[in-house]
Amino acid sequence: MATKLPVTSEIQIDKPSSNWLPPGLGLQKVDERIMTLNVGPQHPGSGHMRLIVQIDGDYIVACDPDPGYVHRGEEKMAEYRNYILNIPHLERPVIHDSCNVLYPYVLGVEELLGIEVPERAKYVRVIASELNRCIYIMYWLAIYGIFLGHSTMFMWPAGDRELLIDLMEKMTGARVTHAHFVPGGVRNDLPPNFEEVCLRQVNYFEKRIKEYAAVFYDNPILISRTQDTGVLSRQDAIRLGTTGSVLRASGVDFDLRKKEPYDVYDELDIHTNVMKEGDAYARSKIPWLDMMESCNIIKQALQKMPKSGSVRVKLKPNPKGKV
Repeated sequence: MATKLPVTSEIQIDKPSSNWLPPGLGLQKVDERIMTLNVGPQHPGSGHMRLIVQIDGDYIVACDPDPGYVHRGEEKMAEYRNYILNIPHLERPVIHDSCNVLYPYVLGVEELLGIEVPERAKYVRVIASELNRCIYIMYWLAIYGIFLGHSTMFMWPAGDRELLIDLMEKMTGARVTHAHFVPGGVRNDLPPNFEEVCLRQVNYFEKRIKEYAAVFYDNPILISRTQDTGVLSRQDAIRLGTTGSVLRASGVDFDLRKKEPYDVYDELDIHTNVMKEGDAYARSKIPWLDMMESCNIIKQALQKMPKSGSVRVKLKPNPKGKV
């Protein structure tokens, strides 16, 4: 006699229990409308930010940011090297803005050792720092443009920054990580006719970046995507410890070059760019305004810099003996 098989509706299936899961894992009932999406990391290197986003259709309902902090042990390595050997290591965290990353370290060593830097070297540092600032912003602006789907604003900054990279190569001998700042001044004096070449290219660069306004910052698509988006209030910007263009885009008038000037920044006329909106549009526009201010600073430094003189103090060797 054939055995009667149960129909599907008669089969009893036990509901899953969390007892069979490994320790630390569990089941959670989720809304079927919500989708979890990983945004980034956008680069194969380690330490880059990603966003774990929960979306309901076109709306973001939750976001878990992973800032991607990676500890390289730079401070510990610096304890076992002398102050000159630390210079190449300190440039690496932000290779596109290596001068400004290295600047505070060199100033700190000079203060500890009581070194007085020659006047011409101070102006050379300012020129290099502002050129490097523009190079860094142009790199950021190119990436920002292509992420927004604006291919022109990738190609223009990527090409225009080559003018300034060429200047840095003439000045330091290197295109990216320069190791040009040293305790006591800079490694080498400016090459012949550098001032004339620098002024000519900075004037062209300044005219060129003004064209970005019509193509990018006045673009209705950019405005619709960034205005009133990601608003960071003045109070939150201060509370969270933001700095630089992010802080000034939220209405905080703070520029270290003016508030606590170093080297010869107190001898230059510097305008601080501030916007009160605190949105993504303001945070993208402040760096663009900063580039034009950097051009102004470079031209002032070229005019006021002594035409001759030493650019580096010869440091005394450590006293012989044992401790």
